[in-house]
Amino acid sequence: MNVLTLKNKIVIQLLCVIALSTVISLVTLLTIFQFTGHLYEKMNVTELNVTFAVILTTCIFLFVLFVFILSFTFFTRKKIRFLKHISDNVQKIAEGELGLLIDLKGNDELTTLAKNINNMSKDLEYKFQNERRLESDRNELITNVSHDLRTPLTSVIGYVDLIMKNKYKNKEQFNEYLQIINQKSHRLNVLIEELFEYSRLSNPNITLNRHVVNMVDLVEQVLGEYTLELEMEKIQLSRTIVGNEISVFMDVEKVARVFENLLVNCLKYSLKPSELKVELVSAKGIALFKISNQVEHHTSMELDKLFERFFVGEKARTTRVGTGLGLAIAKKIVELHQGKMYAELHEDWITFTIELPLYAPTLEE
Repeated sequence: MNVLTLKNKIVIQLLCVIALSTVISLVTLLTIFQFTGHLYEKMNVTELNVTFAVILTTCIFLFVLFVFILSFTFFTRKKIRFLKHISDNVQKIAEGELGLLIDLKGNDELTTLAKNINNMSKDLEYKFQNERRLESDRNELITNVSHDLRTPLTSVIGYVDLIMKNKYKNKEQFNEYLQIINQKSHRLNVLIEELFEYSRLSNPNITLNRHVVNMVDLVEQVLGEYTLELEMEKIQLSRTIVGNEISVFMDVEKVARVFENLLVNCLKYSLKPSELKVELVSAKGIALFKISNQVEHHTSMELDKLFERFFVGEKARTTRVGTGLGLAIAKKIVELHQGKMYAELHEDWITFTIELPLYAPTLEE
């Protein structure tokens, strides 16, 4: 119900109450006149004192006005109480009690108004909490970025300074310094690129370049690109793909990035030699993708943190090859496609699961 319709209904109801109260007042006035006339006839009163007549008329008018006010109050008392209840709660919301809900009574226009205010209160609370979360995330992001950028940058500056001051023993040491500078610079570049990617994906105005894609072909293509690397790392690939056509409405480049991030994660953390299991099926309106690999020294606490930004496992902390953004980016992409991504740990097997809604063509198509 829009605001104009609500306003019109309240005005109409108010006019009806005024009209009814007026009718009651007029009936009361006629009754008084009849009673007074009948009384005068019995008393054989033919003339009235002017002063007495003015006083009597005034009293009758005040009484009729009192009857009108009493009638109007009687018919509107519940609505007035409810309106005051609404007003008090709106005042509390204005003072900062976001999310406060008004107790609903009845099923009239004021109840509709209260429902609209409740929706507004919940929306304000959600937006306020979201703003606080974004502010917290922003501060955390700045802190983590500063820390992760400072470490390789400090190394680059330090070794460049050593080279500029000729503080190296021989050409071998000189080349070693250059190699370290190259490694740290490459890490800086990767971190900055992934940081920009995460920031773009976090933009609420991001648009996806979606098309209907056969997920079977996409998974096969990505697995084919990593087959050689998996063999070199002594990881045996085992795949289970049910069906030839699993259509999903997706941004194919971004979803391919998700699969690539998961495979890179497996290459980093899998036991070697070991097995890598990939499963793709469709069920109950979703495309279900699972990738499982064997790991060591993984805990449930770390599992809960896998999708947090800048979280890296023990192995990555030791080698400093991880940026801690890969899985966070993957999850963000999946959520932008109205899907879900989560991880499960069973003994020494960790399984990442992705759920994406299947493409459902509309009647217009």
